[in-house]
Amino acid sequence: MEMKWEGVMPAVTTKFTRTDTLDLEMFEVNINAQLNAGVSGIILGGTLGEASTLTDEEKNTLIQETVRMVNGMVPVVINIAEQTTKGAIAAAHKAEIFGASGLMMLPPMRYKANDLETVTYFKAVAKSTDLSIMVYNNPVDYGIMVTLDMFEELLSINNIQAVKESTRDISNITRMKNRFGDRLKILTGVDTLGLESILMGADGWVAGLVCAFPAETVAIYKLAKAGRIKEALAIYRWFLPLLELDITPQLVQNIKLAEVATGLGTEIVRAPRLPLSGEERKRVLKIIEEGVKTRPKPTQI
Repeated sequence: MEMKWEGVMPAVTTKFTRTDTLDLEMFEVNINAQLNAGVSGIILGGTLGEASTLTDEEKNTLIQETVRMVNGMVPVVINIAEQTTKGAIAAAHKAEIFGASGLMMLPPMRYKANDLETVTYFKAVAKSTDLSIMVYNNPVDYGIMVTLDMFEELLSINNIQAVKESTRDISNITRMKNRFGDRLKILTGVDTLGLESILMGADGWVAGLVCAFPAETVAIYKLAKAGRIKEALAIYRWFLPLLELDITPQLVQNIKLAEVATGLGTEIVRAPRLPLSGEERKRVLKIIEEGVKTRPKPTQI
């Protein structure tokens, strides 16, 4: 399926049963909600997907089942977060075999590669596959900044086509647009900069709270792109306290708790993660409950 790096692409959570197996039934409930809301793609295996806790067999199952569930409606994108070039190439090959349309790629994990090593890593994986690639640029969390000069080199490879822009520097979108135009598609990766990034020219939004609130997330994107800024802003202002749940170390627990409130998931996480408890649980629940209570009506979306 042709990969278009635009629109809202949820980084979906992985659902588990109480016996710590994949909960594919609830997972499909969420995927269908995303599709019904009009998302442009599904991204598997990111931080929200608890990919670091999944076995290879579970990852294979998730890819194949998601491809089956979407049934060609939208592309399926696989996140690659590997420690070695060899491992990343193998993961890309597996994604291609199982029907993925694109890859979201982090720099090498654990080892803090220098600029040359990082560029060489991305190029090697890109040359090994026909899949379209979005580079995940998140120096805040992963310690490696992919600079504009590095992107200049990377864009010599045709299937490196997009960036998940998570530097938290909103002006970086303008820098990229000025330098690369439409050659590099830009998707914001920070929920609390979603609308701002779209207004600055981002082509899409890799979203987290969309897992619990798909219609509202897609509405903000579509309204902003249509120039209906006042309407987009009204929804976004309601949404911001919820979006802030995406920028903490417990984002998985937070978003899964929000999914419970909207009927799109459970709060079961895989150890070492634990469900929220105590005062933090009360704080997050208060935010979610207020958000659900004041949620925009469908006629406002």
